[in-house]
Amino acid sequence: MNQARLKQDSIPLVGIVTVSDRASRGEYEDRGGPAILEYLNQVLSSPWQPVSKVISDDQATIEATLRELANQGCCLIVTTGGTGPAPRDVTPEATEAVCEKMLPGFGEWMRKVSMEKVPTAILSRQTAGILGSSLIVNLPGQPKAIGECLDAVFPAIPYCIDLIGGPRLETDPEWIVAFRPKK
Repeated sequence: MNQARLKQDSIPLVGIVTVSDRASRGEYEDRGGPAILEYLNQVLSSPWQPVSKVISDDQATIEATLRELANQGCCLIVTTGGTGPAPRDVTPEATEAVCEKMLPGFGEWMRKVSMEKVPTAILSRQTAGILGSSLIVNLPGQPKAIGECLDAVFPAIPYCIDLIGGPRLETDPEWIVAFRPKK
């Protein structure tokens, strides 16, 4: 049985990964991971448990971390950082290397929404994909952009997790209404 498949009665795990050389060395305060945690605490109304990591901008490390979190049973893995054009920005490459299916619509929609706020959003390379029963979503590193991007794509996240065999995540409709087809 796939370890990423969770039992109905277990609390879903959500991976939160900050990709930053400086934050991983303690030279810079991680603001991205806490911004994701705060967002999920507001939006998710069903029980869940975070699994947080702060790692360096190294493709092998990112790949290993994504695989580890998927094998731990994280139904959702949200990364922040490493999505720009700089040489060390390799989060999308690591995500593509480990995923079985890519979901380019996530990145397209996040960039569209971000372009309405700042013209440099065109430089961002957010993406999403599926690894086993885990949905991986790459976000930019700025806390404000994290919330804007999650607002754009989160309505589709719970249903995507349903479709890949993950646990049912419920959202607080005062924050986000998750899309699920009518039965």
